[in-house]
Amino acid sequence: MPAPAPASVPAAPAVTPSAIASPPQAGNGAGGDDGLVPPMSAADGAAPSVVPSAETFSLTGGEAVPEPGFDVGAASPAEEDTSISAQLPHDLSPWGMFMAADWVVKAVMIGLAFASVVTWTVWLVKTFELLFVQRRLRVALRGFLGSASLDEARRVAPSGPAGAMLRASDLEIMRSGDLPAEGIKERVSISLGRIEVAAGRAITRGTGLLATIGATAPFVGLFGTVWGIMNAFIGISKAQTTNLAVVAPGIAEALLATAIGLVAAIPAVVIYNHFSRQVSGYRVLMGDAAAEVLRLLSRDLDRRDANHTRHPPARLRAAAE
Repeated sequence: MPAPAPASVPAAPAVTPSAIASPPQAGNGAGGDDGLVPPMSAADGAAPSVVPSAETFSLTGGEAVPEPGFDVGAASPAEEDTSISAQLPHDLSPWGMFMAADWVVKAVMIGLAFASVVTWTVWLVKTFELLFVQRRLRVALRGFLGSASLDEARRVAPSGPAGAMLRASDLEIMRSGDLPAEGIKERVSISLGRIEVAAGRAITRGTGLLATIGATAPFVGLFGTVWGIMNAFIGISKAQTTNLAVVAPGIAEALLATAIGLVAAIPAVVIYNHFSRQVSGYRVLMGDAAAEVLRLLSRDLDRRDANHTRHPPARLRAAAE
């Protein structure tokens, strides 16, 4: 018997990109199983869903084409962290923030630091000056209180405003001669008042700087802060990131200007108020010294008038005879 003809082998179905991109569905009848995917049993359950990752590619014409929505040039998280760390300053100390600040903010900080130096210099100089003049005036005042006449007060040899008061009274007595005592006392009182005003103006010289620094330093520091924050927001727009690690250093540099402004303003206000009380006390001492000089002058003029009454001058006696 002749051998049976061999059965023809069916050709393998062509693999299309759609067959790879979309897995076949089980249980579609005769056309659902193409022989490439084994049939699923009932125990296997539902087919697992395939979630394409960002690196999934489709085959089109033998070339690898990325799926829509995937950016090949996007940086990985590690690269992004490296770029962010490169933008951060390495030194966040006050000096490091000062060196990294804008030139306008640097100028504001330098000006406020200079104002702080001026404040403490005025405090040091005026403290010693007030101690010296108050001590000298107290010594002269004790000498005036222990004297019974202007001659005894001159032996105290006072200096400063107290000595100027004695010299003004002596000059007026010499110029007035035998004029009435009331007019002499009035003119001497005017001279003593001018001496008090001049001494008070001299002792307050320099304290006006403290008032100016205390009033303007916070606003100057605020100007530097506003300027620095503007630069920080400009940097944010250029970097196109809102990462706090990138934003925080610029804002910290800006706030440093306000901090320096407060450091300059607060001591200036406190020292100015302290000197105002000290100057008020000094003016009270000068008023007491002027009152003592007038008291001694009035006593000497009354003695002179009394001596003239008891012992009239020779020319008055000759005219009476």
